[in-house]
Amino acid sequence: MEGIEKVLMQSDEIERTLRRMAHQIVEYNRGVEELCLVGIQQGGVAIAQRLAEYIKRTEGRDVPVGSLDIAFYRDDITKRPQPPKVRKTDIPFDIEDKVVVLVDDVLYTGRSIRAAMDALMDMGRPARIQLAVLVDRGHRELPIRADFVGREIPTSRLEHIEVSIGDKPSHDRVVLKTGR
Repeated sequence: MEGIEKVLMQSDEIERTLRRMAHQIVEYNRGVEELCLVGIQQGGVAIAQRLAEYIKRTEGRDVPVGSLDIAFYRDDITKRPQPPKVRKTDIPFDIEDKVVVLVDDVLYTGRSIRAAMDALMDMGRPARIQLAVLVDRGHRELPIRADFVGREIPTSRLEHIEVSIGDKPSHDRVVLKTGR
């Protein structure tokens, strides 16, 4: 059976959505004091960088942005047929007593977020951890919810959401894939 792709969000909608999320993050936290963004490798990093750009445009201040690899924190590491692909963790700032906004592209079962929180706690003790995701597709296996959601897209477990956020916003898109 041939796979089917359906474009759910294109660049202009993604840009509006990320701008809205940036405003919500600032409003909820009453500014950017003690705020930092940490993108989960791989999809959350570009989104965190984009959110930081939008925050700077409206607030006139830089918000620190880091990247977090969770490969060795996943609870399915021993069940995967291939060894995990390790990516770079780069958090060049202290997270102690900061408001850390974890950023990911898609929230699904919640297991990646749990792994990311474990990894963060090994680096320090934030004042708060918040979660921002571009897409929430449901199917939670853990009691985790996002504080900031770009769009809720109900899916079946047989479907897959692919987010592409690159250097050029004009190439951004969110695609629903069905079948193989």
